[in-house]
Amino acid sequence: MARVIVIGNEKGGAGKSTIAVHLATALLHGGARVAVIDLDLRQRSTAHFFEHRHAWTTANAVVLPQVEEYGLADDPIALAEAPSADQLARFETAYAAGSAADFLIIDTPGGHTPLSVAAHGRADLIVTPMNDSFVDFDMLGVVDPVNLDLIRPSLYALTVWEARKAKAAFSRQSVDWVVLRNRLAPAEARNRRRLEERLIALSRRAGFSIASGLRDRVIYRELFPFGLTVADLSTKVRPVAVSLSHLAARQELRALMHGLGLADYSGEDLLAAQ
Repeated sequence: MARVIVIGNEKGGAGKSTIAVHLATALLHGGARVAVIDLDLRQRSTAHFFEHRHAWTTANAVVLPQVEEYGLADDPIALAEAPSADQLARFETAYAAGSAADFLIIDTPGGHTPLSVAAHGRADLIVTPMNDSFVDFDMLGVVDPVNLDLIRPSLYALTVWEARKAKAAFSRQSVDWVVLRNRLAPAEARNRRRLEERLIALSRRAGFSIASGLRDRVIYRELFPFGLTVADLSTKVRPVAVSLSHLAARQELRALMHGLGLADYSGEDLLAAQ
């Protein structure tokens, strides 16, 4: 039975798809069998990434591990306009098929939808990327506008709370929750410190752990059109010029895997400098 990892945040633009594809490729290189479901039926960024991966490796006669992708429909955009009951039925079919892998990664859309709620209710691990700003924090917690003191958990934190209750009722199992601080801005030290204090306070109330995500690096964007990540780079796989910043990106990915408790699949040899 697969360990189900749901990448979720009700705010768009937080880097969910970026985390999903990097996590999937790192797990692949760590020797895991990985299945992926992209529930963003309109944008399909994660699905497009793996389509690019298959096309690029085929065109360049390169052998790289591939995920098992389970789409919900041949025409996802049409399904996006279908009744939620139809969407949920397709999800259950894809979920059952993907459960045979070691890991099932589910990328969710930036909004509160029936599909997203269903996915969260099946999660063993919820990974929530957030940009390092109070704009993104607002989906997790409400702060006092005068002194920035934490008042209460917000919309998405309540969604995870409901998902945890649903999972406990469904299988009597717990759900781990990790919030990733993505795209850290080193020049904004004071704002970052304020945010960190509120995030730590909220983590105690909402029951999540905090880990470092991925910085806003050019290499991540450069490799996306090829369906590749820094985990794939080698002497034979170098569609772009390799620099010292790419080595730092590898270390970042290794730290991400450790932060999610996936050190056994972090691909230490592969992610080491090459």
